[in-house]
This record gives sequence, structure tokens and C-alpha cells, in this order.
Amino acid sequence: MLDKAVEYIMQKIGDFKPEIGIILGSGLGDLADEFCEIIIDYKDIPGFESSTISGHKGKLVFGKINGKNVVMMQGRFHFYEGHSIQKVVFPVKVMKKLGVETLIITNAAGGINPAFSPSDLMVITDHINYMGVNPLIGANDDSMGTRFPDMSKVYTPELVEMVKRIGLEIGVELKEGVYIALTGPSYETPAEVRMARTIGADAVGMSTVPEAIVASWAGMQVIGLSCICNSAAGVSFTVLSHDDVIKAANNAKDKFKKLVKEVIKKL
Repeated sequence: MLDKAVEYIMQKIGDFKPEIGIILGSGLGDLADEFCEIIIDYKDIPGFESSTISGHKGKLVFGKINGKNVVMMQGRFHFYEGHSIQKVVFPVKVMKKLGVETLIITNAAGGINPAFSPSDLMVITDHINYMGVNPLIGANDDSMGTRFPDMSKVYTPELVEMVKRIGLEIGVELKEGVYIALTGPSYETPAEVRMARTIGADAVGMSTVPEAIVASWAGMQVIGLSCICNSAAGVSFTVLSHDDVIKAANNAKDKFKKLVKEVIKKL
């Protein structure tokens, strides 16, 4: 299925060779609209699934940003939608086969760190996999990565520092911290958030970690960016809703696009 997906996409994009991949999370898909040259619906790609979540358009978009060939996912597949974990990470493997060397993974997240506010941007320095599953379970594809990959530098340290420098240069304030992934789709309880804070998490979400694990395993450089869209349960006592997540992401999208475009320029 991986070969079929790659073959189908290559027929559509011709000699366009993407070097950077971006997974655009909830409410952050506008970047792809700005630079779209070739658009492929997920439903047409072998092995891809249709996205069912508001804020995820379900399109693979190819375009040139600041002189770099980029492939962008307008929305992702979530484990909580009922997909297998292998389906969740399938697009990352496809991007690797297409030639992508650097993957920028974005998400909408809840702020655990009390210093974070809605619409803040956080560069991910590390993660905690609390989903109860690992996308590398099963037969290993030795052509892509080793059976027992090191995960001490999933988020490429040099690129984390580069993103922080760029933020300072262009006037985009950046937080930094550890992202913890739970399965969802229910938001976390206050007790779960206290646990996450105790074990070192700064932000919480329902994605990103599976894709980051596979990208690192496959030898890709990884940048992780979270849009803090709400304070997690117990940090704030407001009722959490997906509509509020989309609203906060929309409020942050201009500075998000400004940051990502400058990061791509420097890669």
C-alpha cells in the first residue's frame, strides 16, 4: 500500500520533489491555502483516510515556500477516530518515500504550564507517549529504520534552537516545553493534568507523538510546534470545547504562518 500511495502521488506531482513536510493541526491549515500548487484529496490516495474532524480539510498540498519544495497535510488522522496507529503514521512514511528530509509537526494543545495562555506558540523540546501504543510495534521495515531506534533527540536540538532564534528575530514570542500525548477524544480530567504536570509535561494533546516517533525512526529531522488553544482542565476551570480550540488557533494563525515561513527559509 505504501508503494501504491507513493506511485499515485508521483503521477500527480510529476517532477516536483518535496524536501520539507508539514502536518497542519486543527485550525492551522490556512498556510497550505496560501501556497497551493498541486492539491490531492486524501480520499483519492491509496492507504489514506478521509479526515472527520472540524478544522482538518483532508488534503495533501504541494507548493513552494521561500524557494523550498514543501508538502503539507491539511489535517491528520487521529488514533481516536478509530484508525489503527499504523494508519495514523502512514502519511509520514509516504512523505519519507517522496524525499522529505525535515518534518514540521504542528498541533493544537492544552496548556499545562500555568505560564502558558491561549494562542501562545510552543516549540516542542521532547515528548511523553502516554497513548498506550507505539507506531513501531510490528514487523520492522529495515529499509526505513532500525528495529530499536534511539529516541533521545526526536526533536532535532539544532532545529529547536534555530526556531527559538527565529522567533526572537521576527518578534514572535515562543514558549518551549514537553508535549504529552493521550488518546482522547475526551479531554483530560484535572487529575490527569496534575499527573502530566508532575511527570514533566507542559502541554497536552491527542496527536503528534506517533508521527514524531516514526519520522525520527526514519531518519528525518523533526520540528514540533504547538498552538496552546486552552488551559487544560484544572489549570483553568472553564468548560473545554473544540470550537474554542479552533478559535484560539485562528487567533494565532498569523504569527504561526510568519514563524513557519521564516523557519522554512532557514532550513
